[in-house]
Amino acid sequence: MPPSQHTPLRTWMALAAAAAAISTLAGCASSSMGDGRSQSVVRHGIPGSNFPISNAVEIPPGATTVYLSGQVPPVVDASKPANDPAAYGGDTRAQTIGVLTTIDKQLKAMGLTMKDVVKMQVFLVADPAKGNKMDFTGFMQGYTQFFGTAEQPNLPSRSAFQIAALANPAWYVEIEVTAVRMPK
Repeated sequence: MPPSQHTPLRTWMALAAAAAAISTLAGCASSSMGDGRSQSVVRHGIPGSNFPISNAVEIPPGATTVYLSGQVPPVVDASKPANDPAAYGGDTRAQTIGVLTTIDKQLKAMGLTMKDVVKMQVFLVADPAKGNKMDFTGFMQGYTQFFGTAEQPNLPSRSAFQIAALANPAWYVEIEVTAVRMPK
């Protein structure tokens, strides 16, 4: 037979294969629970470590991702000049607590909590009282009041950077987070 007579059969077979593939993909996209995928956030710890961050975080289908802008320390002592770190709590630890308290309030206003935080980026500035190095220990002392506690064990994936400066030289920390809202 000439090739032109086989074309309709080949076309039909190609269409049947495409329809089967589409059906399979549609089934995967719409399936729930029984397919092995979790319907909740999955946090993967760091193997062999108790460091209070997640190595990775998986977000299930249907969840809404919420990105919060970076937050800086709130004023805690208005009697101090705006360029004095004491106006914002003084050291990195106190400023971290102030920033995370602000983030906690912002999340609650949106119907979320710190348990919903899945990603965090931390920007730390050198502290003159710490030899012009970032005070990572002070940051961790503040951070662990909000994450990895008995009341709030959920850990985000996280990065922490020492940067040259923030917009106000009195600020030692800025934090931005990503949270997840699960479908109801």
